[in-house]
Amino acid sequence: MSSPANAEAQVSELELLFSMFPNEILVDDQLALADLRDYIQGKMQSSPTSRLQYTVHLHLEALNVVCTLSCAFPPNYPTVLPEISIRSDALYRSQQMQINTGLYEYLRRSCCGEICILNAIEWIKDHAITYMIKESLADDKRQPANITKNVICTRLWIYSHHIYNKEKRKNILEWAKELSLTGFSMPGKPGVVCVEGAHSACEEYWARIKRLTWKRILIRHREDTTMDITNDEITSVIQMFRKFTNFEEKIFTVRGNRSNHMDLGQLYQFLNERDCGDIFQLYFGVEGKVS
Repeated sequence: MSSPANAEAQVSELELLFSMFPNEILVDDQLALADLRDYIQGKMQSSPTSRLQYTVHLHLEALNVVCTLSCAFPPNYPTVLPEISIRSDALYRSQQMQINTGLYEYLRRSCCGEICILNAIEWIKDHAITYMIKESLADDKRQPANITKNVICTRLWIYSHHIYNKEKRKNILEWAKELSLTGFSMPGKPGVVCVEGAHSACEEYWARIKRLTWKRILIRHREDTTMDITNDEITSVIQMFRKFTNFEEKIFTVRGNRSNHMDLGQLYQFLNERDCGDIFQLYFGVEGKVS
């Protein structure tokens, strides 16, 4: 049985979502919503028997696909978790099972007892690509080698006014590894991040990074290479494109009165060793010199 407080939380959350996604939400049963509002206002003595249900159509820009998030609230939500399922024509059946399991585990760990649909939407935006990439790579291996497709490899050179925060530094590392990207990050002032790999993974990485709070962050330079290759060439071509073997945080000798500037001569040497020393002038406007 729903309490007035739970009913009010359900309606308030839906109204918040309507304000954020006015064209993406469809309430499945308007009478159920009307009953909840009457119950909150004291026009009904007992809690409604019908459940609030609605769907949210999410356009995932990094993947250019649409997902449908179906939400159904038990009467005592948000005291208990809602019933949520993700569907999309762009998802294989196995992907749908995996992403729904992943979402449930996230909500169980992080959101039990609280309204959570907005958290669920953000989780889907952040994690859907990882499920699609895994399945796509497996699907490429199953397809005949003579099928040719258009593949884009991308390298992003990201500049930040500074990178100090430990949580941001952790995200920079973990997201790159999660998305199978290589490159490096240099904390301090200024901050430098380079990621390289599949185009969709790089775009997803940038979408996550820029949502964090920064004094200033931008893509200083990007490199896109488009190739028509067969399925069995994809992994080897991406490996050939890469200039880095993994993703790591690079700490150079600290300089400056506040000990917050990395030795840029060491950075230049590090870039030169990977055949990308010309990027130094794009970042800093001067030619690089080895310390």
